[in-house]
Amino acid sequence: MSTRNATPVSGEIRPRIILTAGDHERLSLLARAAAAKMPDLVSVLSEELDRAEILPSGYPEHTVCMGSEVKFRDDTTGRVQIVKLVYPDDADIAQRKISVLTPVGTALIGMRTGDSITFEAGDGATRRLTVLSARQPQPN
Repeated sequence: MSTRNATPVSGEIRPRIILTAGDHERLSLLARAAAAKMPDLVSVLSEELDRAEILPSGYPEHTVCMGSEVKFRDDTTGRVQIVKLVYPDDADIAQRKISVLTPVGTALIGMRTGDSITFEAGDGATRRLTVLSARQPQPN
């Protein structure tokens, strides 16, 4: 299991995250477009994009990609959730579809099963999540 922080701690070494080339390109465009409206969150997403290992094709196994169904545990509360990570226009909390432009979504992108992350939630509280499983999106 590896650990990483969404907001880096000075001197901390964080493991690389993995993104598909398509996800990286589309997320980079999204970050640029949303920078003025959500500068803090986009800053964190941009840092993740800069650190990412980019796969030229295919989906990495057991890794959170856009469209993945993710089972994760909030290590602070012990609550387990299953969500689908989506782009902002497809977000619908009632259908358990969370936007990559939320603190949880940004924290999850690129993580692998067993990875944990500490991040600042929307309410300012520090949270820790652990990915329990990631099921890849089905091709259209």
